[in-house]
Amino acid sequence: MRRETLALVALTTAVLLSTAWAGQKIMSVQVRQGPVRATPSFIGQVVGSLNYGDRVQVTEEKPGWTKVSAGAVSGWMHTSSLTEKRVVLAAGGGTVQTGASSEEVALAGKGFNADVEAQFRAQNRSANFTAVDRMEKRAVTQQEMMKFLRAGGVSPREGGAR
Repeated sequence: MRRETLALVALTTAVLLSTAWAGQKIMSVQVRQGPVRATPSFIGQVVGSLNYGDRVQVTEEKPGWTKVSAGAVSGWMHTSSLTEKRVVLAAGGGTVQTGASSEEVALAGKGFNADVEAQFRAQNRSANFTAVDRMEKRAVTQQEMMKFLRAGGVSPREGGAR
């Protein structure tokens, strides 16, 4: 009788664990590099970063934000940075020199690459792209952003979803 009870408990535990495991949602990062934040807000402190193709376990969801865990990194990512599809990056074997970089793959996935930019520039020769090029290289620190928001009297709330 004791053996049967022990076997039943073991079987029940195995079923519950497999059910819990099957219920876990796994997603992939679909941006080149995505900040992981302490709170579900664009101004939340960045606690880590995940790269294109990284797999994450979803632990919680709020409108516009997903709490993820990947190794030692745990926090909130904007939902637009994630996809339920499995993203696989594979080297080109013997043709690595002709393969695309991870940046090119991420941009192409968004429908934009160097060829598209060149075509747009050719069609808009009178446009001055100097300011755009400079903006693309500009990085704003968390401290600079907070100072800017305080100076403007902006008190952002948690969230930021549309």
